[in-house]
Amino acid sequence: MSEFQSVARVGDIPEGQGRSFAVNGTMVGVFLSQGRYLAINDFCPHMGASLADGHVEDDAVMCPWHAWRFSLKDGTWLDNSRSKIRSACYEVRVEDGAIQVKVPTECKAE
Repeated sequence: MSEFQSVARVGDIPEGQGRSFAVNGTMVGVFLSQGRYLAINDFCPHMGASLADGHVEDDAVMCPWHAWRFSLKDGTWLDNSRSKIRSACYEVRVEDGAIQVKVPTECKAE
């Protein structure tokens, strides 16, 4: 079973940036992009860099190590439309000023 877990408060993540949080044993990058909070697996599937440290633009994050770009909406690798490489994405909501993320419990250590 998975439930939403509070990871931060509204205002803790500046527009165009991300922060990394552990949720149900998974490191999740939570981003504020164009006024919306979005969450994907924090580790780049290429070499494991923290995506939360990457540059955010147009609902995409750029890996800080090798500049691979991932969609914050669905985790797809944006640099190769034919690739099946992707980062898992997670549901986000704001409740009473808390940013909450839902990560399935079976999703451990991706």
